[in-house]
Amino acid sequence: MPVRILHLHSTFALGGKEARAVRLMNAFGDRAEHVVLSAVPGALGARDAIDPAIAVTFPGEGEAPSLIGRPGPRRYWHMARYMAGFDLVLSYNWGAMDGVAARRLYAGMMRLPPLVHHEDGFNADEWERQKPARMLFRRAMLGAAHRLVVPSERLEKIARRDWHQPARHIRRIANGIPLERYGVPAADAIPGFRRAPGDVVVGTLAGLRAVKNLPRLVRGFARSGAGGRLVIVGEGPERDAILATAQSEGVADRLLLPGFLADPSRYVGHFDIFALASDSEQFPISLIEAMAAGLPVVSTDVGDVRSMVSQENRRYIVPVADDAGFADAIGRLVANRDVRHRLGSANRTLAWSRYGEAAMIADYAALYGEAIGRPALVS
Repeated sequence: MPVRILHLHSTFALGGKEARAVRLMNAFGDRAEHVVLSAVPGALGARDAIDPAIAVTFPGEGEAPSLIGRPGPRRYWHMARYMAGFDLVLSYNWGAMDGVAARRLYAGMMRLPPLVHHEDGFNADEWERQKPARMLFRRAMLGAAHRLVVPSERLEKIARRDWHQPARHIRRIANGIPLERYGVPAADAIPGFRRAPGDVVVGTLAGLRAVKNLPRLVRGFARSGAGGRLVIVGEGPERDAILATAQSEGVADRLLLPGFLADPSRYVGHFDIFALASDSEQFPISLIEAMAAGLPVVSTDVGDVRSMVSQENRRYIVPVADDAGFADAIGRLVANRDVRHRLGSANRTLAWSRYGEAAMIADYAALYGEAIGRPALVS
């Protein structure tokens, strides 16, 4: 019988954690059936990446408990009753903590399935400092999970130090990607993209959200003295702010915003430099994708970025507040083709040694199988 899995997501728009969840769903094939709830009901962009052969449903309003609402025993009772119909519950980030709380309160009186909670980082309202109430809530509730899964060393430290989770309760599983796909990019993969002779292309892929601080990237590109093009792949509410910054910095004619593009392996290789300007990250999948494509990296020093890239690339990882250093790092790489190639080659080698998708899928399948007391979900 297929394993019935309930997914509780803070949002199911296509981002890092959603892309990973979809890859796992696709890998599990007919061994599992899935029901997906999102705390933001309309945010279901990752749905299109699910293999059509996968058994998955997205209950509408009134068909399942909402993940939005005032905390309380009554809400958690309804959530617990719904959870009882599944073999395994997977909850993701703060927006899905209702499921963890429901299990904490009612597992003793109901036959509730095991729950594995995943934390991939913080919302914009917590990237500088955690909210004390949320910290206390996590301390009180996370013990109800079979395991707490994190992708980064930094989040593991936070879970132990701030959320008081014992080391045995935490499982760190690094994000992985299908490395073999990251070869020669498709010629037409980026709509509107044309490379002029001598162009050096600085690129990134990200949701256009405030935490990604893409105006910083535009300013850094403009002030680096770089010629060439800046390509920002993604969609989101910060699009107008990015365009306004490009206009004020005089690089609007060199900025390309092609929108969301589904398969990074088809286009990341068109970049010469990958740039990450975020105020907060943990273990960014986009960085692994850039490394797999053989790119050098300029980034703010967030999450595990410094330890993810090759040793010699670390001099191009700059403090978050150092906008001048960020621009300078871009300029130095733009000016030196040999350094770009050397760093890109080192990053590709490191990605192949550490960040393969097969290992990640095997680790998650083993964990979920352990939780339900059944063999792994993949062979």
